[in-house]
Amino acid sequence: MVWTTYKEKIKRLSDQIVETQKPIRILDAIKWPASVDEQFRKSRFKEMPKIDRAFYESSPPGFDPQKKIEEFTEIIDQIDTQLGAEDELGRMMKVNCEEYQEVVRMLMHRGTKEFHACSKRLYGSPKDTFRDDKTTINDLAHEMYKIFSILDDSELGAVYPENISAEETVKTLNEKFATYFADNPVRAKLSDGILADAAAGSDTVRIKETAKFSSRDIHILEVHEGWVHVGTTLNGQNQHICKFLAKGPPRTAPTQEGLAILMEIFTFSSYPKRARTINDRVLGIDKAEDGASIIDLLEFYRTEGYSEEDCIANVKRVYRGGVVEGGAPFTKDIAYIRGFIENYNFIRAAMKAGKPMYIPFLFVGKVHSSDVPLWYHKHQEGLVDVPKYLPPQFKDLNGVAVWMSFSNVFNMIDMKKVQEYFAKIF
Repeated sequence: MVWTTYKEKIKRLSDQIVETQKPIRILDAIKWPASVDEQFRKSRFKEMPKIDRAFYESSPPGFDPQKKIEEFTEIIDQIDTQLGAEDELGRMMKVNCEEYQEVVRMLMHRGTKEFHACSKRLYGSPKDTFRDDKTTINDLAHEMYKIFSILDDSELGAVYPENISAEETVKTLNEKFATYFADNPVRAKLSDGILADAAAGSDTVRIKETAKFSSRDIHILEVHEGWVHVGTTLNGQNQHICKFLAKGPPRTAPTQEGLAILMEIFTFSSYPKRARTINDRVLGIDKAEDGASIIDLLEFYRTEGYSEEDCIANVKRVYRGGVVEGGAPFTKDIAYIRGFIENYNFIRAAMKAGKPMYIPFLFVGKVHSSDVPLWYHKHQEGLVDVPKYLPPQFKDLNGVAVWMSFSNVFNMIDMKKVQEYFAKIF
């Protein structure tokens, strides 16, 4: 029998996880064809789109679900046999395998209420609380809704017209990526098969070819899709042992999307209309969970002033994979708000605890913020490499340290009293 080191075992099991999850593509498995939009418009949004279990069954996910679950079970068994049930990295890999199994089960139940049950287990619900065990994601979304509803972009500064073509956007992004990813050929390219205006891959950012952008939007795409999503993927791929960090099961979605929003804010490139759109998705998911149909939710977005095209895009994000009659949405989009709060609080807590060295490891790959101390300690043991691609704010933490130090003491101030005082002046 050939002697195998601990590192070799981790590397081999990690590679198996990466290879086994490769055909699982959640968004591809639940996307709707353009014909659904056309039928929806023809009925003047009065008839439900014909999206049900039969519709999804006509589009297989691209793998044998039961066999895929068994493959992950085999890897879990190998982890226990080769590393032991108490091994820390082994436990992390098992968590990932179990999540991928739940993803497969979710896709097996597309178009049913069980899809939503799986989605909640994987991504959570707007009714979940933050770590204070009191404030729900929905509570925060409603509070943000009140604030965004009274802000007028036209009174906040310069106007950024959305008059830049997708082709020009791709060109500009490629110039920016060539600088940030100097030794890696990261590229932006046109795409006609995505719901969002942009989507990140392992080393590619796809740009919707029919979309128009402003110069501010391009900056957002650079930091959101490039610095965060592509950057963390490449940091995971560059691991010499734990390459499974390049692949993110659903539990890592809040940290990923939260980092992307955090970078938009740290670079002062976000704006209220964009933030409101993200926030309104949480409200939409909550309405759908409470029984709102796709037609009901479309009316909500119309009353909020969204264009017809944006209304359709919003409801598709909420109901894809689930039940269009209501009660069973896809809950992934709560990750943006949830993740922003969780990451912000993690960074604040790390600074207050005198552990700033943990913070860059948020970018080490597709990770959850609560696991970051583990990845730092595994780096000290020589098992995890430092993140190669880091935004400038996280290469030099001085600015973040001051920001978060002030943020920590703000909690001492009674904001209600402050608001009452300024209300008299305003």
